[in-house]
Amino acid sequence: MVRDVLIFGDREVRRVLKDGEWFFSVVDVVGALVESRDIKQYVNKMRQRDEFLKEGWVQIVHPLLIKTAGGEQAVNCANKKGIFRIIQSIPSRKAEPFKLWLAKVGSERIDEIGNPELAQERMKRLYEEKGYSKGWIDKRLRGISVRQDLTDEWKTRGVDKNSDFAILTAEISKATFDMYPSEYKKFKGLEKENLRDHMTDLELIFSMLGEASTAELERVRDPKDFEEHRDVAIEGGSVAMVARQDLERKSGERVVNSDNYLGKDEKSVEKRKRDKLVGVGYE
Repeated sequence: MVRDVLIFGDREVRRVLKDGEWFFSVVDVVGALVESRDIKQYVNKMRQRDEFLKEGWVQIVHPLLIKTAGGEQAVNCANKKGIFRIIQSIPSRKAEPFKLWLAKVGSERIDEIGNPELAQERMKRLYEEKGYSKGWIDKRLRGISVRQDLTDEWKTRGVDKNSDFAILTAEISKATFDMYPSEYKKFKGLEKENLRDHMTDLELIFSMLGEASTAELERVRDPKDFEEHRDVAIEGGSVAMVARQDLERKSGERVVNSDNYLGKDEKSVEKRKRDKLVGVGYE
């Protein structure tokens, strides 16, 4: 279950989900980084001495309802970007390591703009640290490339809203796996986690096939309106569905399964599946 409270050091930081994005209590974050008996007063003084916060506070901080011991209360909250900006205004030794980290991340991103391969290498490292195998990582990165190719085809033909991307992607998933992404995540026991980060090798491969087929049909059919794009998405997903069903008939195994990598790494899950196939028992 996704918690509404995070632990930072020895302090609790409350958070709330709004429009699919986490917003964090400003006083909780600041309180974890400064030594002050009156955090609200500290925040007010910080706003006054920082020219951007003085004028732009309402742009990054929003009062949102958060559960407290006394019931729901309106608490000033900011998303990750806003919280990072606020932390930059804190002259505290506790905040210095965080500021150095932000500077390091910023430097890395600038380097990656000049050399995109660095971004790919960073992504590989992150997945490796999470316990994913090289083979899985290669497929995941290839899937990202295929996805980018598809969204480029959509944008070329006038599809530019994230909501439209989500609808078309959902149609590909439904045609490929007989499940919309929301159903797929529920089947795997996921909440806000990235679905593709919890797909097996074969699930990633068939996701790629559905999206690559849709991109090719977009180029050939050149759809003119959204309903035509939807029809192409369903057709592209159906190509992957036929291939998936053919493999399932011949292998006797379902491609779609409820495995996820929550609390365990991908390598151990794949090993467990292989051991089951050869008859190694588990208590």
